[in-house]
Amino acid sequence: MTVIHKTQADLRISPNLLDYERARAGFDWADIPDLCAGMSAGCCNIAYAAIDRHADGPAAGRTALRFISPSDVDGGLATRDMTYSELGRLSRRFTNVLRSLGINKGDRVFTFMGRCPELYIAILGALRNGSVVSPLFSAFGPEPLVTRVNIGQADVLVTTRAIYKRKIARVRDQLPSVRHIIVVDDTEDTEEDGTLNFRRRMNAADESAPIEETTAQDPALLHFTSGTTGTPKGALHVHGAVAMHYLTGLYALDLHQDDIFWCTADPGWVTGMSYGVITPLLHGVTSIADEAEFDAERWYRILQDEGVTVWYTAPTAIRMLIKAGPELAAQYRFPQLRFIASVGEPLNPEAVWWGKRVLGLPIHDNWWQTETGGIMIANTPAFDIKPGSMGRPLPGIDAHIVHRNDDGTVSLVDEPDVEGELALESGWPSMFRGYLHEDARYRKCFSDNLYLTGDLAKRDPDGYYWFVGRADDVIKSAGHLIGPFEVESALTSHPAVAEAAVIGKPDPTVGEMVKAFVLLKDGFTAGEDLRLELLGHARKRLGATVAPKEIEFVDTLPHTRSGKIMRRLLKARELGLPEGDTSTIEAKTQSETQVMS
Repeated sequence: MTVIHKTQADLRISPNLLDYERARAGFDWADIPDLCAGMSAGCCNIAYAAIDRHADGPAAGRTALRFISPSDVDGGLATRDMTYSELGRLSRRFTNVLRSLGINKGDRVFTFMGRCPELYIAILGALRNGSVVSPLFSAFGPEPLVTRVNIGQADVLVTTRAIYKRKIARVRDQLPSVRHIIVVDDTEDTEEDGTLNFRRRMNAADESAPIEETTAQDPALLHFTSGTTGTPKGALHVHGAVAMHYLTGLYALDLHQDDIFWCTADPGWVTGMSYGVITPLLHGVTSIADEAEFDAERWYRILQDEGVTVWYTAPTAIRMLIKAGPELAAQYRFPQLRFIASVGEPLNPEAVWWGKRVLGLPIHDNWWQTETGGIMIANTPAFDIKPGSMGRPLPGIDAHIVHRNDDGTVSLVDEPDVEGELALESGWPSMFRGYLHEDARYRKCFSDNLYLTGDLAKRDPDGYYWFVGRADDVIKSAGHLIGPFEVESALTSHPAVAEAAVIGKPDPTVGEMVKAFVLLKDGFTAGEDLRLELLGHARKRLGATVAPKEIEFVDTLPHTRSGKIMRRLLKARELGLPEGDTSTIEAKTQSETQVMS
């Protein structure tokens, strides 16, 4: 195995986590700074830690958010900066808007819009109010909107006029819990269609709004998982999660006060909320919010022109940049960029090396879930990288490989390189506290004080973890268990392949055979010669048992809007089975615009 060994020159600045073993051995959650020390004793509120303490302190005049308009100005990026002081002032106003409407602690405020300034104001103002915030992805259609609003029993829905007219108005009578719909971009000082005017209400609101005295155990965030086979699950998180957001910003993303940080995730997903909204504000850095859809050239221009230092993106986006070719990247320079991290789906080794070749930096994979609320396992700046590995557990996180027993208990796997289910010792601050209305389902996630992730993995002798696949994605062929990620990584190591997805196809002889769906890079043409070349390439890399037996060339691959390949959907289509819930799957026309969770 080729390892990317880090040198002092690679680090550029001294990382926050330098001595991993020492940090783990001496770690205590009680040592995390009390970010809410300015509140009353025993109180904790994410918005206070993220904005109030900065808005009234030394960071007041620092840029908190830099919004990049979808439109250019004179060939350059059109930007608007919002300071910590301004964000704090506007968030307090929105807190008062909610209070004037009778929305109080524990009431649920859903947001349904893109990355405009009002989104961040609404989120932080609602958290200050003690309300539970649930961000929804703006590309959802009416049906997934109705499903989530009704599961979450939303009291308030904050959106834009265009989204209201196109998606909400015709299903308004199917949202019985919603008391108020607030429209953020109405320019006239009027209210119509039973909606409330954000601007009018904000102008009438006072800037003095004492923060609700929530505790670490009070609910703060409601995130919906990507409902792959049934209805989406609503995972509930508490204000105390702020300690995990802070720690992971410090160690996994290596944020320093003068960083320009860009998380490309939409705040309608857990990554965009945890690391596009909360974490950079906790650390007092300047965060980029691009209001436009994905465009490879635009992204390179943002990295260059905005002097981005830390970039957090997704494998889907990276593969799309790879597909665009190295020549485009070569037109830009990124001297300030010092750290790149990726999440959403395991990162193929070739993508890690592509970052080093083309961008000058390897890409650091990490692993977590909606349920964990924050990054659990990561490749941090000081780590040597084993391309294809998701890294090692962060300080404060204890991970294990386990096998489930027939009686419902689990057994720990002590030997290295043995595949099993990834499990985490429960108790970290951002651990979800329930699935809304599904207590039995929540309890099934735990055994012997372990959270069972449903992901299959293995741990090597150096303590690095390697993703194998979701338990229901593993292919059983001729007595062998084959993880699709291993096969996909072998295929993407071929210079013609931009992306690959692998499923098990029923076979009367071996049980299941491996079938691969392959998306080619620009400049390569599908054909029988290339298909045979790829079959041979995979067979040489993996052996005859594991290599795919069939390859089908495709123009697109189905992803969830959080960036995960939907193997389950590919299998259903291959076998003519019901497709199940497809509300979180990108439409074909969106597959190159919305790429991050």
